[in-house]
Amino acid sequence: MALLIWQDNLDTGIDIIDGQHRRIVDMINQLHAAQMGHSNAVVGDVIDELVDYTLSHFAFEEELMEEAGYPFSAAHKRVHEIFTKRVGEYQLRFRAGEDVADELKSLLSRWLFNHIRSDDKAYAESVKQHLNRFIHVHQEGGWLSRTVKRLFH
Repeated sequence: MALLIWQDNLDTGIDIIDGQHRRIVDMINQLHAAQMGHSNAVVGDVIDELVDYTLSHFAFEEELMEEAGYPFSAAHKRVHEIFTKRVGEYQLRFRAGEDVADELKSLLSRWLFNHIRSDDKAYAESVKQHLNRFIHVHQEGGWLSRTVKRLFH
């Protein structure tokens, strides 16, 4: 598998989410590099970090959707749960001594890009509208207003 390259059509327009997605792509590339280095311990560390980071990203994304009142947030959360279970199975197989790095990289790259282009793009407008309303209400605010403006355009 070649290294993954971020493509502009993956941007949701929500800077913090796009940054998290880019970080996941970087971590998939780190998994590739660790695998090429032939260090099982490093591969395991990258897999664990990738899974932990992805779970944190999912929780953050789900909170944004719920706060925005996105009508399909429960379905989106379910997609995350199914994917998390699947990746957890790869983690268990790796810990049992199985070489799953190629399969896992393939799954992650296909799933991530498809998920961003369909499911994540679907909620992006609702979340951006919610954040814009929040900014407008807090327009005269201090650091919070400036921070939100900087993170979410």
